Amino acid sequence: MTGKPVSRVAVVTGAARGIGLAVARKFLQQGYGVALFDIDAAELSRLDLPGQVLKIECDVAVPAQVKDAVDRTVAKFGRIDALVNNAGVAVFKPMLETTFEEWSRVLDVNLSGPFLCTQACAPVMLRNGGGAVVNVASISGMRASTLRVAYGTSKAGLIHLTKQQAAELGNVGIRVNAVSPGPVDTAMAKEVHTADIRAGYHDAIPLNRYGTEEEIAAAVVFLCSDAASYINGQTLAVDGGFDATGIGLPGLRKT
Repeated sequence: MTGKPVSRVAVVTGAARGIGLAVARKFLQQGYGVALFDIDAAELSRLDLPGQVLKIECDVAVPAQVKDAVDRTVAKFGRIDALVNNAGVAVFKPMLETTFEEWSRVLDVNLSGPFLCTQACAPVMLRNGGGAVVNVASISGMRASTLRVAYGTSKAGLIHLTKQQAAELGNVGIRVNAVSPGPVDTAMAKEVHTADIRAGYHDAIPLNRYGTEEEIAAAVVFLCSDAASYINGQTLAVDGGFDATGIGLPGLRKT
């Protein structure tokens, strides 16, 4: 083990950008050592983060890569206290145009990835009495929409996987919860969401805006903290009220 010892260690998948990077930064601000897993080695290498950091190229859908990444994390830090299963991919296409290969890849990363990473990290957590897992799902796993047959289904599965994991791992001291972000102002959203799309989301969300990566990160890190010590098996929608209000009628809301 190198560097100053840390009292707590977090593993964050899909950590090279976006929500994953915001989560990693939040953990570092709180004094955690952080292992950042991401398939994009080039993007990882460009990150300049303060604190105890380990950057590992890893495809979370490949069991051997997950095992190696967790082994390397333990070799550096000696422990794992929190796991954030954030890595994900999306294919936004009509159902009848979505190929089996696209379907399979989305489910492999978004659903099998959290299964594999939790299986690999949980035994390490138990060496120190337990820990916490947060699965980053999506509002698309809670309500159906067009063009999301693979993505939405994978996130709905992840929400149920969260309950299964919580039911079993809670018995041995590992809490498992999920966060379901609504529309978030990520770099990708800024590129692909047209003005019409953004206006439509604003109309449908009671807070009348997108969320930020930092707001999602705050919810994730809270669920990993001692302040959430009796929260297990829950899905927290961090969505400005989007799911609570359904479709909504903009005309009525303006009256």
